[in-house]
Amino acid sequence: MAPANGPASPSRSPTISDVAARCGVAVSTVSRALTRPGRVSEATRLRVVAAAEELGYQPNPRARSLLSGRTETIALLIPDITNPFFFDVIRGTQQQSAAAGYAQLLVDTEESADVEAGHIDRLRKSVDGLILAASRLPDAELGRAATTIPLVALNRSIPGVSAVLIDSAGGTAQAVEHLASLGHRRLAYAGGPTSSWSNGRRWRAVRSTAQRLGLSAVRLGPFTPFVHSGAAAADAAVHADATAVLAFNDLLAIGMLKRLAERGLRVPADISVVGCDDIFGADFCHPTLTTLTAPIERAGRVATDMLLDLLGRGTGRSGSRGQERLPTHLTVRESTGPVRG
Repeated sequence: MAPANGPASPSRSPTISDVAARCGVAVSTVSRALTRPGRVSEATRLRVVAAAEELGYQPNPRARSLLSGRTETIALLIPDITNPFFFDVIRGTQQQSAAAGYAQLLVDTEESADVEAGHIDRLRKSVDGLILAASRLPDAELGRAATTIPLVALNRSIPGVSAVLIDSAGGTAQAVEHLASLGHRRLAYAGGPTSSWSNGRRWRAVRSTAQRLGLSAVRLGPFTPFVHSGAAAADAAVHADATAVLAFNDLLAIGMLKRLAERGLRVPADISVVGCDDIFGADFCHPTLTTLTAPIERAGRVATDMLLDLLGRGTGRSGSRGQERLPTHLTVRESTGPVRG
């Protein structure tokens, strides 16, 4: 058997106890030196690091998380993993998390507040913090969740909860003004899920801007935010005798383009269509889609920075426990044009 202060047996990997024995300190001191170096002297930290390197000690991730109270993991919860809008959110959060030494866990909440709440409850002990993209939780439930685990909401505004807001309402107002400039006087808004905070803001922006410009606006739906729901949304818009439709998101708008073509209606000669999000493919469909463009990847990075600040691992520049609003703008393509006749 190797002496207490000698090297570990070649038949096993060195342990934290081996490092402690080599340094002549307690195991808890080694743990602090490797996970919370500010809690030991610099001389002790250097001695522990040197011993760990000499022995080839590699901390077990699970054991390290138990000792430090951290899992070095962040969870990103999104309502629909198939929606291309969230691709850039995932990319932004992943890049920023990795740069800070965190792994990212991706969770699809299936457009369900109940599924989202269940995942939050299960994740409290297995991740350090959460980013909730387009949360479907009621305000009170989201506020309570923020008191039990560090979290940042993306596209949701709740007092006391850190949030990154994409100003789709501002872009929606631009879209209504664009349609008014083309002579449209009767607009329709094809709404998304009633549990979507952004959905309510977009409708209010349509209604208030239309009133300001002397236009009429009708709200249709709600519709699920998928391509297949576009058929019902298109039929409802035609029945409402609207000359232009603003859709909750690009998937719904693309489904509307398909259905309008099936009905023999020309876009934009017979009816104009506006989407929201400028997802991958919005400029590939026929006609190409006029839509709201947002800095989606940047939103993911900012949300991650906010969460890192809450965890005490950030730069402190991102305004933790506050809100940051990112602007949107209208990208005009082929699906909007002058009003018919």
